[in-house]
Amino acid sequence: MGGSAADAEEVAQDAFVKLLDHWEKVQDYEDIDGWLRIVAVRLLISRSRRRQVATLGLARLRAGHDSSVAPPPSETRLDVVDALAGLPVGHRAVVLLHHVHDLSIAEVAALLRLPAGTVKSRLSRARAALTPLLADPDPITNGATRD
Repeated sequence: MGGSAADAEEVAQDAFVKLLDHWEKVQDYEDIDGWLRIVAVRLLISRSRRRQVATLGLARLRAGHDSSVAPPPSETRLDVVDALAGLPVGHRAVVLLHHVHDLSIAEVAALLRLPAGTVKSRLSRARAALTPLLADPDPITNGATRD
């Protein structure tokens, strides 16, 4: 969900530190793993938001000092990781929890503390955003060939 193994390790470590900090309260919970997942996802979302703010701030600082703009990437196809990285973190979290971790809509909603309708909406929007990025550029059309 975070894009790199290093980020995942740091988020997991931070989640376990929070578990130790809140152990008196959490030890009585029925699903401690679920609590850890919630904390990890929230930490990842916060981390992603901070990174976006920092990136935008650096871009603004650079724009003030350097007026040259980098050309858009020349690649026409993106792999799944790059495509997911282009999604807002909330949409990415929903897609990964539902499709990769095989959680139901209700489980994702409970984990992220969102209404089920919001989860469905984010899934729909994420799928719509991913479809053109992951579509095959030369699909075979019903086996027909052109002369």
